[in-house]
Amino acid sequence: MKVCLFDIDGTLINSGKAGKDAMVTAFLEAAQLTQIDHALHLSGKTDRGIFHELFEAHGKSLTDDNWRNFIELYLKRLEKNLPERQGLVLEGVVALLAKLSKRDDVLLGLLTGNVERGAQLKLMHYGIDHYFAFGGFGDDHPHRNDVARAALEAAEAFHGARLSLEDVYVIGDTPNDVVCAKSIGAQSIAVATGVFSLDELKATHPDLLLSDLKDTEQIIDYIFPTT
Repeated sequence: MKVCLFDIDGTLINSGKAGKDAMVTAFLEAAQLTQIDHALHLSGKTDRGIFHELFEAHGKSLTDDNWRNFIELYLKRLEKNLPERQGLVLEGVVALLAKLSKRDDVLLGLLTGNVERGAQLKLMHYGIDHYFAFGGFGDDHPHRNDVARAALEAAEAFHGARLSLEDVYVIGDTPNDVVCAKSIGAQSIAVATGVFSLDELKATHPDLLLSDLKDTEQIIDYIFPTT
């Protein structure tokens, strides 16, 4: 059984900064501040890790209450932002997911830094949530490698058996996606549809490097080689 674990932002969708703006607004309200004194780069990070980064940079406590308040505010703002932004499903994504979902020898899951509810809101808004039955999320893990392990455990629980790591593929648009794939022994498919260039992704030595996900047959042939 093959398993494809997809990142969301920059890989499947571009939300038109709905998520980033929601996170900034939520942080300012939760921390009772009027501005952020910190350069905020979200790509490849987890929501829990971003919470740690922002609160520590501004001298705020990393308490469970602060985390719960921050995420509650974030999810409310995200739900409001999504229909107001000019976001989109990235080219090739629907065709690839549709073709993979018709096979009985592959499982589709998520490996994302989003908290689970945030991932659901984004994918539901763009109409592709039904393709994914399990995943690893950023609710509890500041580091993406831990999310990768959680995603693998979720895949094995869903499948009901251990998986061969050579049959697990992590598809993402950041160097951290490649690194976390290597951390669990999975194969990495890096796609330059986010903020990182082909050269930046190439430097992390992914197993397959693509400009985008438009060539469905190339990706299918890579995951399911005939020889």
